[in-house]
Amino acid sequence: MIPLCEKYRCECFSDIKGQETAIASVKAFFKNFPRKKALLLHGPVGTGKTSLAYALANEENLEIFELNASDLRNKQKLEQMMAPAMKQQSLFGKKGKLILIDEIDGITIDRGGLPELLALIEKTSFPIIITANNIWQQKFNLLRKKVEVVKLKELDYYSVLSILQDICKKEKKTVSIDILKTIAAKSRGDVRAALNDLQTVLDTEIDVKDIHEREKEEDIFQVLRKVFRNRTDPNLTKVYDNVDMSIDDIFLWIEENIPYEYQNESLASAYDALSKADVFRGRIHRQQHWRFLIYENFLLSAGISFASKKPKPLSKFTIYQRPKRILKIWLQNQKYAKKKSIAAKFAKAVHISRKRAEKEFFLLPLILNEKARKEIKLSEDEIKFLEEYQETHKKWKTKTIF
Repeated sequence: MIPLCEKYRCECFSDIKGQETAIASVKAFFKNFPRKKALLLHGPVGTGKTSLAYALANEENLEIFELNASDLRNKQKLEQMMAPAMKQQSLFGKKGKLILIDEIDGITIDRGGLPELLALIEKTSFPIIITANNIWQQKFNLLRKKVEVVKLKELDYYSVLSILQDICKKEKKTVSIDILKTIAAKSRGDVRAALNDLQTVLDTEIDVKDIHEREKEEDIFQVLRKVFRNRTDPNLTKVYDNVDMSIDDIFLWIEENIPYEYQNESLASAYDALSKADVFRGRIHRQQHWRFLIYENFLLSAGISFASKKPKPLSKFTIYQRPKRILKIWLQNQKYAKKKSIAAKFAKAVHISRKRAEKEFFLLPLILNEKARKEIKLSEDEIKFLEEYQETHKKWKTKTIF
């Protein structure tokens, strides 16, 4: 038996409910390709990200070439797969091809997945659609700059209910409206989950009461809005439980956005709560006292929320900003990595310790002339870093020797 979510997968844009803005963005992306070579669709589970890619393929008569995260972990394997796909015309009489990379949330940096994806975007001759649930993780910083980002919103209760009613008609099944309403409510905007629950009701004697409400991940923007604006929420101290983000990253998001919500005394109180949370965070990292996590969590939620005597009304909109400190930390780490790499190569060549080479790094632009740089096999990026380092330390500039 074919599952309902597969049997009734959207085949065209008109089948997709509640995502008009995203549909318009997908159409514009394809029309303007290759101005942007890749489109990243992100949003909660079951909102139609993959269906949107297939709808585009059907509407434009394109063949879909689908990859997953595991295909991107091996450069040789990826090149073997992509080479014929890039060169061959469609075997099915289609006008062109569309590369779909589904659910990249699990992709890794250290095993080569993300660098290979970035390289693929650079050299592709076909449009690429990428889907993800959460693209605000630190590892996706570079990817977000390379692609056009489109968010799919969580479907409302009435849209899910309408989809369930349509499918019941197509299946020629009679299901009470109360049961359909319960399924729609408990799905929390996840159409796939709602269809699976409907199939369970149609195929078994299960009581609708046994259908559990879905645990839904929330993006950081929704959570920040709750913290800053909705202090009456009874689950305020658990507000970060459904966010796919480390508490350290959440800390940076809050730090960045406090000034956009608070001023004067409220601003001072919020930063006071944040500083106390940072104290507990330090104790957790240094001493491994994980029992302090409850205090850090409380200060980052209720502590920040109640820093203001009266929160701004929910009707007033604030554009929350991504943490700039994450980018600064990443850039600094990149510079430090190049510095360590150059020092290690120099240390090996002249038979000294790495520690000493790093300590005396300020001398290397003076010591390493063009010939020496080639001999110790510095990369282009390392040479560029060395030249930039020399420019910022002009007082040490003199004739190079080896």
